[in-house]
Amino acid sequence: MATAQQPENKGQETRTVADLVEDIQALTTEIQELYCLDEIPWVVGYSGGKDSSCVLQLVWNAIAALPPEKRTKTIYVITTDTLVENPIVAAWVRNSLKQMKSEAQVQGLPFEPHLLQPDFKETFWVGLIGKGYPAPRGKFRWCTERLKINPSNRFIRDVIRASGEAIVVLGTRKAESTKRASRMKKLEAQRVRDRLSPNMNLPNSLVYSPIEDWENDEVWIYLMQWENPWGYSNKDLFSMYRGASADNECPLVVDTSTPSCGSSRFGCWVCTLVSQDKSLTAMIQNDEEKEWMQPLLDFRKELDAEETRDKRDFRRRNGGVQLYERNLEEGISIEPIPGPFIKEAREDWLRKLLTVEKEIRQTAPENMRDITLITLEEMSEIRRIWLEERHEFDDSLPRIYQEVTGEEFQDPRPGADYSLLGRDEWIVLEEICEGDAMHLELMAKLLDTERQYRKKTRRVGIYETLEKCFNTSSRSPEDAIKNARLKRELSEAVSQGDVAKVKQMTLGDVAAINEVDEGESDEEVTWASMKFKKENSE
Repeated sequence: MATAQQPENKGQETRTVADLVEDIQALTTEIQELYCLDEIPWVVGYSGGKDSSCVLQLVWNAIAALPPEKRTKTIYVITTDTLVENPIVAAWVRNSLKQMKSEAQVQGLPFEPHLLQPDFKETFWVGLIGKGYPAPRGKFRWCTERLKINPSNRFIRDVIRASGEAIVVLGTRKAESTKRASRMKKLEAQRVRDRLSPNMNLPNSLVYSPIEDWENDEVWIYLMQWENPWGYSNKDLFSMYRGASADNECPLVVDTSTPSCGSSRFGCWVCTLVSQDKSLTAMIQNDEEKEWMQPLLDFRKELDAEETRDKRDFRRRNGGVQLYERNLEEGISIEPIPGPFIKEAREDWLRKLLTVEKEIRQTAPENMRDITLITLEEMSEIRRIWLEERHEFDDSLPRIYQEVTGEEFQDPRPGADYSLLGRDEWIVLEEICEGDAMHLELMAKLLDTERQYRKKTRRVGIYETLEKCFNTSSRSPEDAIKNARLKRELSEAVSQGDVAKVKQMTLGDVAAINEVDEGESDEEVTWASMKFKKENSE
């Protein structure tokens, strides 16, 4: 009898195919009983991958076997499109949902598919190009919650508000990873019944994991031997996984030396949390018809560049300088933590992204030539951030868009094209500032702050906002970093109780201020120096 053994679990007892069939029959009964037990709605998480397809197929077949009068409870099927998914997988999932909706109506089943997306203010490109966030890393993983978790949680919360409770059905398996197995084992102690765990992130909801003890091969055996009930092709899914494996093979029954595509991962094509996008790379290598995606891979490599300090601000997004200890060959260096991408870098990312989109629209297959890498709503929000939060009133986004696409940018945001300041004023300001980037930034912030408060009936808060402009933009990078180091050293001296050093540093500050007082004429006194003296005199 054939077995369904996974190499990574070779120490565990293996099950025969007959055992798997018996387990499927038991699960079918379990699903039916749980479904008919109460009125709590179900939400099935579906990504289009093998595990979620397996779970949805199990649930679909179980519910289809019930008498029509018992199929009264809606089962929501939710998929989150991060807007930066692998294009092949994204198209697969969208078509699958359409087929699913159509077939559920034909079969009279209570399945209701929903394609979710992140809020346009939280998308990947709004974060990277708009706010200037660097590409996600392990210590700054700003994407997952915004792109994947928040959209699904919002939907589930809406279901809970309407019904009081919800059961979330997932294809999570212990065999996926040691970390996943450990987490699932901890939650088992809090279970109310078999395979029903509390959802730690969403009160009043439970997580149901029917295939938690299945191995990779068992998932594939089920998908290959049991026909897809909503009319989609599991063989095509198998082929997609195989095409995403470096060796272009995907065996079902394996030994310890045979690789399996069961672990192939489809994710965001921009993901820099992994060392390499193996699935996209393999797709391109294994199929000449997918070479049109090569520009995506090249763009992703640029995002993954290890050193981007020359493209990033020396301050954090709040305008403050934060120092850290950096290990170099010559020793430890105290340096500012690199902040968001500077104006020129953000504009460059937008220009490159639009260029890639234009290129692949020309080279992709006919059915993919409407591909959109960045939406109009995202660009509108990026434009708003640049104008209103970054005070970059030269309004470069429409100009970049037209230069690359040859089309005029149509902003869907009401009143977006109205402004008292524009490109001409920015050019004049650049000439006045004579290449001094910090002076240009300060003047732009001051002018735009006045513009923003111009039409307000009560200009409450304008002085605090102007003060913030000086706090963040009046010092040169060298002076700002020097001041941050001084504060750090003073803080360390205070924490160590070094009174002599504290006095020495404080007296040094006073002497420096006196030197400035003696050397400056009335015309040379700046807002920055006045504020610095005021702070130290208090």
